[in-house]
Amino acid sequence: MLTSGNQELENKMFFTSLAKLCQILVTDFLQSLKNYKLVYDHNSSSFLMDFTIISPSYNYGRFIAECLQSVADQECITFEHLVMDAGSNDDTAEVVARFPHATFFQEPDKGMSDGINKGFLKAQGKWVMWLNADDRLRPGALKAVRDWAETHPSADVIYGCWNFVDADGAFIRRMSIFPFSRGMIANHGCYIASTSTFFRRETTIDQGHLLNIQFRAVMDGEYFCRLSEAGKHFEYIPQVLADFRLHDESISQSNLGKSDIDSVLAHQHQLAESRAIRRVYGVKLFKDEMLNGIVEGILYHLYRLKKGILRSIYARQTKG
Repeated sequence: MLTSGNQELENKMFFTSLAKLCQILVTDFLQSLKNYKLVYDHNSSSFLMDFTIISPSYNYGRFIAECLQSVADQECITFEHLVMDAGSNDDTAEVVARFPHATFFQEPDKGMSDGINKGFLKAQGKWVMWLNADDRLRPGALKAVRDWAETHPSADVIYGCWNFVDADGAFIRRMSIFPFSRGMIANHGCYIASTSTFFRRETTIDQGHLLNIQFRAVMDGEYFCRLSEAGKHFEYIPQVLADFRLHDESISQSNLGKSDIDSVLAHQHQLAESRAIRRVYGVKLFKDEMLNGIVEGILYHLYRLKKGILRSIYARQTKG
């Protein structure tokens, strides 16, 4: 039989234990709020989340797990990750199924630009980007972009730096860049990586600005020039935001250094896209294509020199 003293001691121990348990639960809850990330369910009602990440995919099962993991590891933001697959016949679907944050869409498309556009039209995030299935976001990249956007409210496009990595994901070199120059993109080439670029959905995609599906290699350069011509404001964030993978299967690398007619023709098609950008958005002084070619060559090397100087200046400010 318990005495009143023992009963009082037991009650005190009970309420002390209860208080400690409540403290642990509250602490855990607050930590969860601090490091929250909310994954959007396309079957539920929509809300304005921070980001939509779109990953166009076709038979990149060997790379896509790293891409998905790099997004899943982002903290302190809300996001959705849409994988737009063109009909892969490797293990891509099985790999994506291991990542509950990702939503998998599989249907034929008219090329990578068309697949990305389908993702654009499904996007619910305030900021949208496409992250190639073989690329990776750097830790903290999305929070850095959101924080930058909050202090730069006029930005329609935010872009940053990136690392080149090899097929195994090992570091090759850092690419530090500089504030926006449409002349540089139009007359020299696209110096901004799509894999580290973010678009404010309300002022770009929602206004009907989509990729030109005729472009299969330099769709980003044409898109940037077109957005700039439409008056969209580009903001540069001096931070490494992504890893850009270089390997023999990628669109930009697959035909380099080859001498067979099919590879040379495919490479010339890529060069023709850049030439079309120069003709529409760059300097065009003559009707004669050969004369314009001479001007292009001069401008190309002048902008190349300017790019080298600007990169060396801004490299000192790059974080990450």
